[in-house]
Amino acid sequence: MVTRLSTFFLRTLRDDPAEAELASHKLLVRAGYIRRAAPGIYSWLPLGLKVLNKVENIVREEMDAIGAQEVHFPALLPKEPYEATGRWEEYGDNIFRLQDRRKADYLLAPTHEEMFTLLVKDMYSSYKDLPVYLYQIQTKYRDEARPRAGLLRGREFIMKDSYSFNLDEEGLDEAYAAHRAAYLKIFERLSLEIRPVFAMAGAMGGSKSEEFLHPTEVGEDTFVVSPGGYAANVEAVTTPPLDPIDYTNAPAAHVELTPNSETIETLVDAANENHPKDTPWTSADTLKCVALVVVTPNGDRELAVVGVPGNRQADLKRIEATIGELMGIAGESQVEVATDEDLERHPELVKGYIGPGLSKDEAVLGREARSGVPFFVDPRVVEGSSWITGANLRDHHVFGLVAGRDFGWDGVLEAVVVEDGDPAPDGSGPLKTTRGIEMGHIFQLGRRYAEALDLKVLDPNGKAQVVTMGSYGVGVTRAVAAIAEAHHDDKGLVWPRAVAPADVVVIIAGKGDELTETAEDIAGKLDEAGLDVMLDDRAKVSAGVKFRDAELIGIPTTVVVGRGVADGVVEVKDRATGEAENIALDTVVERVAQLASR
Repeated sequence: MVTRLSTFFLRTLRDDPAEAELASHKLLVRAGYIRRAAPGIYSWLPLGLKVLNKVENIVREEMDAIGAQEVHFPALLPKEPYEATGRWEEYGDNIFRLQDRRKADYLLAPTHEEMFTLLVKDMYSSYKDLPVYLYQIQTKYRDEARPRAGLLRGREFIMKDSYSFNLDEEGLDEAYAAHRAAYLKIFERLSLEIRPVFAMAGAMGGSKSEEFLHPTEVGEDTFVVSPGGYAANVEAVTTPPLDPIDYTNAPAAHVELTPNSETIETLVDAANENHPKDTPWTSADTLKCVALVVVTPNGDRELAVVGVPGNRQADLKRIEATIGELMGIAGESQVEVATDEDLERHPELVKGYIGPGLSKDEAVLGREARSGVPFFVDPRVVEGSSWITGANLRDHHVFGLVAGRDFGWDGVLEAVVVEDGDPAPDGSGPLKTTRGIEMGHIFQLGRRYAEALDLKVLDPNGKAQVVTMGSYGVGVTRAVAAIAEAHHDDKGLVWPRAVAPADVVVIIAGKGDELTETAEDIAGKLDEAGLDVMLDDRAKVSAGVKFRDAELIGIPTTVVVGRGVADGVVEVKDRATGEAENIALDTVVERVAQLASR
């Protein structure tokens, strides 16, 4: 059926919405695809739903192709399954919790591992039932602290999440490979450039994990690539092992006066001015001890100190990925720089002069003399390395403090910003950093959820065996935004044909019965040919506004029925290339169908 713009629920906007920063956000609102309902929450209008449905159908087709079967769970879920896996508490403030009139606890689902696990447990009991792949396309809810960028980071969004259930790791490997291949096909059909990269499993748990990132400068994720093909999210990058340094003949550490040297820059200046040596001191000679707060899921603020080389910047997101586990904190923790108020509770930490000893009483301490504040180091702080660092006394630093001899640590974690030129962990060359949007994430979950919820089946020997699982997600609403971000120009959206809300828009560019009848005839024949057709038959709208709206909305092909009709031709224009051609009336349907089949 032909969509008539004269009755279609659509109003385009001339100006960008005030809160929008990214092109995709601006254009999707201006072109009438979405409207903001609340921070991070959007209403989908008819144009937007047309694109969203096409994205969903592509996802469905590729999931069905690997034998996955679609189900649909509620978004409002009971507390008990999430309590059994520990995630009721682990999610902290990131989930929406609520109670019904009987004071029973519920949540708006951020993800559905527990429900899928319980469904299989309810229906299957034998290895003969496996493997099984189940998926859904469903709304998720996460209480983002800073929802922004339109559909790219919202509090309500649609995701395809699928789960594989296998008897053993070999089956899990097959399921993981099948989903990985399906994802590559999905993103190819969506016309999105994608780079699979190694990733951290995070709160999902499990072992092997990959993200599917769309490279773009507006992306919130940073990842790295090497000339030899290594690719990883920066949180998953590891430092190649460094050999320990022989400190047998290293001189004893000594404390020196370094007034007004609370920063690395002022410390280096003070060291060169008051304690010069043959080769000038640099920031690489200093150990920066950063006081941090780990905010637990229940809101507690636990202090920790991380030592990093002074010539590198601490990366709070990389630290956040592992410090909670090292400190024995369950769930997703957040890391912040310690405030003055935090430090007031620990007078042994002298701001600007914090050192590994973490004691105000002694300048140089061994492993046994430590305060109760956990101390971690970056892998570059190897045993035997010598440093200038804080003496835990105002206006004093320790020179020649040797790691492993003069101080120890509670753990090693990746703590610094990955920089261009850092070595790839697999030896494949120097790393280059770039940015991207996370479009999908796949995990080998293993048995975490199956064990917590007692999902077992009888194996070939008749013994109960815990099932092993995989989890696979694709951001469906996020895909709409990413496609818009990747496919637009200064005039508006330029949808790939596979997801465009229509194949062609026919514009009546003038007045008179002849133009109207010709446009109606062309639109009807295009519809009969199986194309999605829009007809801009708005009577009180000028041709110029119709042209601008067509470009803003981003329909792949435009047919302009105007003055050329008198000569037996109409103009056919390709939105992506801007190329226009005059086509005879008796061949226009054939030509547009040919363009739509590309």
